[in-house]
Amino acid sequence: MKSLQIIITLLILPVLVSSNTKHEYYVSVTKIEYIKEQQSLQIMSQIFIDDFEELLRKRYDENITLAPDNDTKIINTYMARYLSDKLKIKVNESLVRFNFIGKEYKDDITYCYLEIENISKIKSIEVANRALFDLFPEQQNIVRLKMLDRNRSFLLIPDNDKCVLNFD
Repeated sequence: MKSLQIIITLLILPVLVSSNTKHEYYVSVTKIEYIKEQQSLQIMSQIFIDDFEELLRKRYDENITLAPDNDTKIINTYMARYLSDKLKIKVNESLVRFNFIGKEYKDDITYCYLEIENISKIKSIEVANRALFDLFPEQQNIVRLKMLDRNRSFLLIPDNDKCVLNFD
């Protein structure tokens, strides 16, 4: 009986004292809302801080740390560059570019704010979100579209990384 307790303790102890803060799932959420009065798409992308930081370190600067008091200008530049490479949006079958408005950190999430201006009419929207797929093969990206009295959510994975919503 004593040996069974020792074996159980040896198996459980590493789990209890582990300082590994990695989480078991990799997911981001991108919300896109059409504001008709402003003729704009307002976008908020939520990404775990530790995942985003690891990615930016591997891609751009191994010493970067995502924290409110760190070099905001360079971090914003890296975030905008990465997101413009991985988040592609087509409105009415034409690729549109977004403006990186800024970011903030809440709890363990980075909130990135983006905007696409001068969108007077939407017949269709296509979103391809490949964020973090290049670092985490298990990554899943949820896209929530709220526009023209419709609310739709899509789950994007590396093998199926885009969604389309038609309004005709």
